[in-house]
Amino acid sequence: MSELKKDQYWMQQAIELAKRGLYSTKPNPNVGCVIVKDDQLIGEGFHPKAGQPHAEVFALRQAAEQAQGATAYVTLEPCAHYGRTPPCAEALVKAQVKKVVVACPDPNPLVAGKGVQILKNAGIEVEVGICEDLAEKLNQGFLKAMSTGMPYVRLKVASSLDGRTAMASGESKWITGAVARQDVQHWRAISGAVITGIDTVIADDCQLNVRSLDSVDIETIAQPKRIILDRQGRLPLAAKILENPETVMVMGPYRQELADLGVIQLEIQPLKVLLQTLSKQYQIYDVLVEAGATLSTAFLQEGLVDELISYIAPTLLGKSARAMFNAEFEYMAQQLRFTLLDVTQLDQDIRLRLIPTQEKV
Repeated sequence: MSELKKDQYWMQQAIELAKRGLYSTKPNPNVGCVIVKDDQLIGEGFHPKAGQPHAEVFALRQAAEQAQGATAYVTLEPCAHYGRTPPCAEALVKAQVKKVVVACPDPNPLVAGKGVQILKNAGIEVEVGICEDLAEKLNQGFLKAMSTGMPYVRLKVASSLDGRTAMASGESKWITGAVARQDVQHWRAISGAVITGIDTVIADDCQLNVRSLDSVDIETIAQPKRIILDRQGRLPLAAKILENPETVMVMGPYRQELADLGVIQLEIQPLKVLLQTLSKQYQIYDVLVEAGATLSTAFLQEGLVDELISYIAPTLLGKSARAMFNAEFEYMAQQLRFTLLDVTQLDQDIRLRLIPTQEKV
């Protein structure tokens, strides 16, 4: 096996380890590490939760003195700063590893090449970019926020074959089946926040939290904040979403009764500014939008959506049912186009994952 193939093999093991923290590390990134010597695995670890040791620390503890002269594979550039834990780059130097292979650099200004430089200054061979695309997918929100100050935004919609999301009355339970609805729990669980509009809360009395996830202990999941856009202050105090008020944020006029419950209140601001606020002030790097047509359309038309997750059920709801998108276009050139990432069948439903494109017709 070539050196490149070996590096890719071991990095893929590190990536699989990183996935174990998928639902629990927010706002920290998902990171995995394996330490290899003479083609044998001698240490492995992943970052489980903010405040706990990083992946490299767990792997080095397991490898112990065998780490000297070994190769460490890390999915994200080792940190170079003192936070809740000491710098991992210095831990690797202290362990006297021979080589460090990094999947993707860390754009966090506190790291941003400094981790690699610490290793190189100590005479450690460093290689960056092995399985970079796979590793980036683990931390799309973190990487985007560190680079741009904006979170990664996923817009989720569920519709009929004729593009309808609810009956004219607002009734919407249920268009898609149980398997598709369970799939939504995953996207909520990886998100730092779920954004919705007040009309959705009033119509559905929704909770928008993570209630079940296959083979995952619900107690280990870092629940997303639920953010309600309520410009006229209409949120009922009896709404189910307020049963756990400490995880609720409301953008709207100040209400003392919400403050008394412990709800975080945000001043009314444009959607782009709201997203910047969530990223910079609250360390929310992945956002899931689950809303009606008006808010969903606003996110799309303002170019704030990074990924569209569309569930399509094999049913027709008719022309009087509510549309999933309510913009009015006159010309084909105004259309919003998407690039298809993947198609997945979920029992009788279909899930499309798409990213907006700038392609003009």
